[in-house]
Amino acid sequence: MPLEWLFGSRKTPEQMLKQNQRALNRAMRDLDRERSKMEQQEKKVIADIKKMAKLGQMDAVKIMAKDLVRTRRYVKKFIMMRANIQAVSLKIQTLRSNNEMAKAMKGVTKAMQTMNKQLKLPQIQKIMMEFEKQSEIMDMKEEMIGDAIDDAMGDDEDEEESDAIVSQVLDELGLQLTDDLAVLPATGGKLSVGGATAKEPVAAAAISDADADLQARLDNLRRE
Repeated sequence: MPLEWLFGSRKTPEQMLKQNQRALNRAMRDLDRERSKMEQQEKKVIADIKKMAKLGQMDAVKIMAKDLVRTRRYVKKFIMMRANIQAVSLKIQTLRSNNEMAKAMKGVTKAMQTMNKQLKLPQIQKIMMEFEKQSEIMDMKEEMIGDAIDDAMGDDEDEEESDAIVSQVLDELGLQLTDDLAVLPATGGKLSVGGATAKEPVAAAAISDADADLQARLDNLRRE
């Protein structure tokens, strides 16, 4: 602007609101100061009225009473004026708050527009489909690797090693499980019908005796 150097730059609405807010606050302070002076003057007039009344100066008492009435009326006016100015100041503060909220909402709206422009639904759907596909492929590869590791390690060796450990423990405990179970009849081979019925009580007795002997040894080891 060519005339800005002469008349000054044009103020924004926010600057104008701040300037008016400061002017209203200054006016309220001036009114409070004047009201305080009036209240002090009122107290002084009351004291003078009491003094003149004691001296019998009734004419002076009447004049001072009128002055006291005017002073109280002015104090009431100052209070009302300050209340009105404060109401206007609150309205200006509300406008400033609304202006700040509008600016904030404007910024948020621009940010949301930018984000919505960047977020393209077809691309997001394509990304999600590709993610699901790669996840399935990874799960399949993990399963295949697990199976290959199990095949490479071999469970037979683990079972043989576990059997060897069990046998070693039993040997240390003094339990000859194989000797006790050797007395049991073999289930293989053919048995005649007549001979089977005759040998069943003998086999059952042998099994029960072996179990009882094994249980007795375990009990003795627990007592020790």
